[in-house]
Amino acid sequence: MEKAALLKKYNVAAPRYTSYPTVPYWDQENFSAAKWEKSVQQIYAKHHEEGISLYIHLPFCESLCTYCGCNTRITKNHAVELPYIKAVLAEWNMYLNLLGEQPKIKELHLGGGTPTFFQAENLQILIEGILDHAALTAESSLSFEAHPANTTIAHLETLYQLGFKRLSLGIQDFDPKVQLMINRFQTPQQVFTVTEQARSIGFNSINFDLIYGLPCQNISGLTSTLQEVIQMRPDRIAFYSYAHVPWLKPGQRHYTEKDLPVGDEKFALYQLGKRMLMHTGYHDIGMDHFALNNDSLFLASQKHQLHRNFMGYTDQHTHLLIGLGVSSISDGWNAFAQNPKTVEAYLERINLGELPVEKGHLLSDEDLMIRQHILNVMCREITSYTDGIPEKVYERLSPLIEDGLAQVNGEEVSVTHAGKSFLRNICMAFDEKLWAKQPATKIFSAAI
Repeated sequence: MEKAALLKKYNVAAPRYTSYPTVPYWDQENFSAAKWEKSVQQIYAKHHEEGISLYIHLPFCESLCTYCGCNTRITKNHAVELPYIKAVLAEWNMYLNLLGEQPKIKELHLGGGTPTFFQAENLQILIEGILDHAALTAESSLSFEAHPANTTIAHLETLYQLGFKRLSLGIQDFDPKVQLMINRFQTPQQVFTVTEQARSIGFNSINFDLIYGLPCQNISGLTSTLQEVIQMRPDRIAFYSYAHVPWLKPGQRHYTEKDLPVGDEKFALYQLGKRMLMHTGYHDIGMDHFALNNDSLFLASQKHQLHRNFMGYTDQHTHLLIGLGVSSISDGWNAFAQNPKTVEAYLERINLGELPVEKGHLLSDEDLMIRQHILNVMCREITSYTDGIPEKVYERLSPLIEDGLAQVNGEEVSVTHAGKSFLRNICMAFDEKLWAKQPATKIFSAAI
């Protein structure tokens, strides 16, 4: 089957599999904050030597990017910065009390929202408050997301001095028509300036986020964007499919489905981007991620050491990921937990002196087994069973095998070269909760 036909066939609603079970299938009845706390202590006691991962959600933005699916709070009032930082540090102190010691941090990421909404001196207060009660491992990786239009030299210098060496710039598209539709504005010159400043300071890994399928996007405009990006030579590129979920994100109602490239038009955008990137030295890591051959993400993929968590693909692997801040998700390997999704609810729990856990899931033995299979497929493109591939999994894989996207050899399931573009679809074959209860409403974006 031709690539375009395959893209059409498998362009179905599918999870991104940053976890298993996926959030809509978490079992709330068997979960409590007390059980989560116990799970954190147990997994940390077992794996404390490897260090922990830390994600800090900084939700504030000065304006709404209408395409965005993240948890954000729109405001121009920068007086919110220090009270929010104080709350995050209070939450961190609660986790320190649970752990019973100063942990080692292997991975730390600032996400948003717009982390560079915060003044550089306030980010310094935040990070020093974290590191005053923790140590960085020798191989630690610290990264932050930034808006090219408001990232200053002070942001870059301050965070670099604190140990940050990785920077992710949200670009999406340089086409003025697209930027107007999505209310996201930055010029190639702004991106070039921030990129060169970061490199001159010492940042050794710079990522650009690009999106295909945006309103009013076309071949000509995306080609120009990619040409600009390739000239700047970021170490990594995330080339995502736009997730149109207006039932979850009302800001996306700023435009209609008539403005969106769909079908062959959208597939052509995807094929264009992948072709241009791979022809200019980028390697397909999987799940829309591309990297140059000297980047640690590519090197980890070559060594079969990639990991995937709620922050996406990473070359670091820890059994405990603590998420701080509004809506953040934590992963204790045997359990997941999520904080309240509104700033008010989050601050209220912090002010009460309570760990701000709103919902979560305790993984069963079956969950853990399936989680590992999905993680193997997403990160290593291969997984194997010890007691034979379950018949129902094989049946779900059969169309993918027939189409040359997956193959089975004995008790081993692997992804073919063509199948790298269909990882979400392949992982669905293992997802027992998804098949046991098909969603009655739209909860996932399209796979492609």
